[in-house]
Amino acid sequence: MDSTEQSVRTPLTRDQIVDAALRLVDADGLSALSMRRLGADLGVEAMALYRHVNGREDLLEAMIEDVTARLELSEDMDLGPHGGWQTYLQWLAHTVREIAMEHPHVFPLIATRHPAAAWLRPPLRSLEVVEDFLAVLQRNGFSDDRAVTAYRTFTSFLIGQLLLDVSQRGGETVPEETLAVVGAELGTEVGSSDASLAGYPHILRLKSKLSEDRGEEEFEAALEAVLDRIETLVSQ
Repeated sequence: MDSTEQSVRTPLTRDQIVDAALRLVDADGLSALSMRRLGADLGVEAMALYRHVNGREDLLEAMIEDVTARLELSEDMDLGPHGGWQTYLQWLAHTVREIAMEHPHVFPLIATRHPAAAWLRPPLRSLEVVEDFLAVLQRNGFSDDRAVTAYRTFTSFLIGQLLLDVSQRGGETVPEETLAVVGAELGTEVGSSDASLAGYPHILRLKSKLSEDRGEEEFEAALEAVLDRIETLVSQ
């Protein structure tokens, strides 16, 4: 590359780097992503990327933020004049599935890397989306307990179903990055303080309920629902 071409090059941005990383991972999988490979795709030295991202971990988080930014809040959804909580959940579920199908190599990161608070559940991993979820259900008559139960059930369904779907499309359901991060963070608490939740009143009020360990109970309930559905199919 001569000095003239270099002088007229458009300055690299963080958004360009994230977009290029997503294209690379979508095409060749997460294992293909390296700063050197990404720099080559962008026509720059790998070190030039570090002016905009703080290494590979920062880049992975930026990629997750980019694809999950598509999760709209209820006020931005076209739910129609009679759209209730069922319409809202259908819209949200289909949006999450679209993300998973478009980015099968990225979705396992969304599903397995820690969300904004340790007691929140992916793929609804942002405080804004979870706050909106709880608010919509409670505006539709859900009690605190029923809203939290719906949140747990809904997210469990999405993760289980969509991880299976992306694995059939070549996505790694337990990316190497996740194993490394989990190993480094065992024993540490990841989450938001009550002060940082001041702008999310539903989450702040329900934090203790959201953080309860109900895994065994939820597994049994989900298994019972599956058996009931199978029995219905057989009886038909």
